[in-house]
Amino acid sequence: MCLACFIFLSSSCDDEVEPTYADDVSDTITEPDDDDDSSSDDDDVVSPVATFECVAQSVTLNTATTYQAIEGFGASDCWLPNQIGQYWTAGRAEIARRLFSKEIVDGRPVGIGLSMWRVNLGAGTLEQGDDGEVQLNNRAEAYLSSDGVYDWNKCAGQRYFMQQAKNNGCESFVLFSNSPLVQFTKNGKGFSSGGSNANLKDDCYDDFAEYMATVAEHYVDDGYNVTHISPVNEPQYEWNGNSQEGSPWTNAEIAGLTKELDKTLTAHNLSTKILLAEAGSWEYVYSGDAGQSAGVVDALFDSSSSNCVAGLEHVDNLVCGHSYWTFDNWTDMRSVRNKVASKAANAGLRVWQTEWSMLDKEPSELGMTYDEASEFDIAIYMSKVIHNDLVSANCTSWSYWTAISIERYSQKNRFELIKVIPAGGNYSDDLTTEGTVVETPNLWVLGNYSRFIRPGFSRVSLEHNETKDFFGSAWISQDASRIVAVYTNMNKTKGVTIDNVFAENVGLESVYTYTTSAAKNLEEARFNVNDDVFVDPYSVTTVVYNLK
Repeated sequence: MCLACFIFLSSSCDDEVEPTYADDVSDTITEPDDDDDSSSDDDDVVSPVATFECVAQSVTLNTATTYQAIEGFGASDCWLPNQIGQYWTAGRAEIARRLFSKEIVDGRPVGIGLSMWRVNLGAGTLEQGDDGEVQLNNRAEAYLSSDGVYDWNKCAGQRYFMQQAKNNGCESFVLFSNSPLVQFTKNGKGFSSGGSNANLKDDCYDDFAEYMATVAEHYVDDGYNVTHISPVNEPQYEWNGNSQEGSPWTNAEIAGLTKELDKTLTAHNLSTKILLAEAGSWEYVYSGDAGQSAGVVDALFDSSSSNCVAGLEHVDNLVCGHSYWTFDNWTDMRSVRNKVASKAANAGLRVWQTEWSMLDKEPSELGMTYDEASEFDIAIYMSKVIHNDLVSANCTSWSYWTAISIERYSQKNRFELIKVIPAGGNYSDDLTTEGTVVETPNLWVLGNYSRFIRPGFSRVSLEHNETKDFFGSAWISQDASRIVAVYTNMNKTKGVTIDNVFAENVGLESVYTYTTSAAKNLEEARFNVNDDVFVDPYSVTTVVYNLK
């Protein structure tokens, strides 16, 4: 993507896109590069006028002070995309547009331009049917059958969304595993029988590693940029229920599997890295107080540890965790994430946040029960989590949990970016018949970050009066042609006027804002380069500065 230009011309997003089918994913939803138009100077642009009271906020951007560089914003394909991608037509194409498109039409982004797509390496519970016991819509296929034969026609729906992601320019793919293949597990199931040890036969570590590397090689050969394999997920939990695939792991078992996977990736001549260790909560990254799978950094990356795997060819200097359980309020959020950042920095590690949705009880700072909250209340609170993961934990990547899910039990949009309603209604398990697609505010709030902060953008100093009710971060492109600032205003009645000051001599070519609120989905406004911009009440607003 050319960073020097911002707005481009394209066909209407309302044009019907020819759907692609699960047995033919060569047809794709393609998007033009956003380098088709060179914006003229905006000295004569008439800025919009705020229709609400605004509070002035002085902001200083200093691009000479830089922090981490972004590697991607993403989401996962658990669990429904495999069925939707296989059985739906227009609906799946619509979902793909919203998740992956970087196109802007008539002043509105068509999608949120995810730059990372997390692909579930299923354990084969779908092939087991009811005998596997996992809940119907959480079952997952595997490419390797129990007789040792690979079938690359499996996971057809997942392959559909992978193809759409690739052809819309999604920069990286992460393969992750929740459970070893059922033929390798101790109990023959995709979930554990209890305890803290891995549900993997002692003589199958190499077999499981071979499977993950073989799948990675298959997709690399097909042109996918498979940057990482994440072999374990939330190892701190027992996973002894059948709601989904899962397995516990001790740090010693994680180290054993990592060593096998490292050798196997080398044997397959792959540059793909190993991502460790999907901690179920941020505290497990730095704390050693929760048993044999906590204290991930010390256990797996400290040379004095018997389980250290740092320095292996394919082990990335990277630790990842999930933002669950640690988002009750601003102060605690920042305290936990500061500890993550400090622990990682001392070990020379980058940090990824790889999974979050609004699990757990209502955060106290939400100020209402989930029954009282609107979908946008939930979405704007997510911006508080994203901001603190980026600014306090110094995350270089941030991913939502389930890109697509069904609303049940009045959960609203707590667990998805895009909601699907089955043809039989929200309590139907039948996804073989096309249903309805509903965009949630989560999608567009994440888009304030994912669409505009592209891989390679670096966080820069943004001096402002940061509070739990108004906060922002700023990012500069690799070629220094664009600065992006994302602000969240939690005040429900007053907007904020941004009096921008650049510490350096910066020549502005054009200025745009993209606002997400209860009434707006990344709605665009264009400002005169000499005027202040404003942030709507109770909104997330991205300001894009194109530089001369």
